Amino acid sequence: MAPRLDATFSALSDPTRRAIMARLARGEATVSELAAPFEISRPAVSKHLNVLDRAGLISRRRAGREVRCRLETKPLVVADQWLGRYRGFWTRQLDQLAHHFQGGEADR
Repeated sequence: MAPRLDATFSALSDPTRRAIMARLARGEATVSELAAPFEISRPAVSKHLNVLDRAGLISRRRAGREVRCRLETKPLVVADQWLGRYRGFWTRQLDQLAHHFQGGEADR
């Protein structure tokens, strides 16, 4: 699981790839559609797509002359499960901080 999780977080570390993922969350898109909002070359967009594909975050299929991409959610589910282990910790930390500030306000 660790290598796949590493690939997921590494792929998501780039803002261009996160923007591509956000676009694919709305539905399947061609490579041209995904490249349109960016001021980078199409080969650069293809490199970003390759990273997302290797991480299992997208799938691609050829439809005639077009390559269509779609979001794959399984790696995101795995990442969410991993992060979920730490939600309780952060919730407790934030609750303690809120309690500290509420107590500090009562002392004034």
